[in-house]
Amino acid sequence: MSSTPEIVIPASLLPADGRFGCGPSKVRPEAVAALASVGRTWLGTSHRQRPVLDEVGRLRSGLRDLFGLPEGHEVVLGNGGSTTFWDVATFGLIERTSQHCVFGEFSSKFATAAAEAPHIGDPQVVKSEPGTRPDPVADDAVDLYALTHNETSTGVMMPIARPRHADGRTASGLVAVDATSGAGALPVDPAAFDAYYFAPQKVFASDGGLWIALLSPAAVERVGAIKASGRWQPASLDLSIALDNSRKDQTYNTPALATIFLMNQQVRWLLDNGGLAWAVARSAESARIVYGWAEASDYAAPFVADAAHRSTVVATIDLDARVDAQAVSSVLRANGIVDTDAYRKLGRNQLRIGLFPAIEPADVEAFTRSVDFVVSALS
Repeated sequence: MSSTPEIVIPASLLPADGRFGCGPSKVRPEAVAALASVGRTWLGTSHRQRPVLDEVGRLRSGLRDLFGLPEGHEVVLGNGGSTTFWDVATFGLIERTSQHCVFGEFSSKFATAAAEAPHIGDPQVVKSEPGTRPDPVADDAVDLYALTHNETSTGVMMPIARPRHADGRTASGLVAVDATSGAGALPVDPAAFDAYYFAPQKVFASDGGLWIALLSPAAVERVGAIKASGRWQPASLDLSIALDNSRKDQTYNTPALATIFLMNQQVRWLLDNGGLAWAVARSAESARIVYGWAEASDYAAPFVADAAHRSTVVATIDLDARVDAQAVSSVLRANGIVDTDAYRKLGRNQLRIGLFPAIEPADVEAFTRSVDFVVSALS
């Protein structure tokens, strides 16, 4: 393995905080300080007692406010992250046939989970190349459409809307949205989805280990119908058990208390600053900075060709072949600017930058200046 070139970026160019990872993402220092202040009364306590139940209740209420959920929608929590929720949905939301829009590594994994499940039929897959996005195709045979709000591996985002038939009819299947890296910083209308699921370690500036799902009344009804059908489900993946426990402000098995606390800190911070609209605008500002820089550069360019498809929470920037992106990321890391490497399986000479609300737009601008300095020094 080659050594990192010894390049020192001037302090005047460096961001105040050098964390630009796409998950785990930057955790605000104020949230960490708040956790430290309750360390002896919160960490290491029972998740079945009132202090934790109250905190979970506040988290569920905060998410309801942040997303403007109508009456009848449920906020459900479980252990394991979004990857686990693919299995949860395969058992508890897909009746027989799902359709998956696949345009990167993570959107493909849910399709794979459905394809390998022996108790449901083969899924339909609507696929496009990395850097682009497909559209769902309305089909009466489909009972669940699997969309991805933001493909973390490629930096492509898609609008969330219910599929429509050519004659204008709205598709009857449920709409399940993997919002892992988009929830809380991309616009979404609750009327457009039935299951909107995500994890704490992206926009919500916490540790991983939980999945959170916002369920419509139709999704809740589907959960009950599948349970009543007698389909076998492992208890840890049984959405009806998770729903029952969440209504009691708890999880089926022991959660990471630090994760819940830090996520709640972030939700409250977002609400205090103006809610979802504010978070969307803040990430969009960071996106304008980084894409504008790349478009003006003579060695960098946005990977996603269509500007309307470029994510405002995860930016992927290709570098010219004469610039070694891995070397750039290594030098950045040595100078305290971390986690800017390309997604490994995409295999491109690029940088990938988190633009979540916790990241200051001024730091994104400083990041671009730092990259310019490193590239110049490597030339």
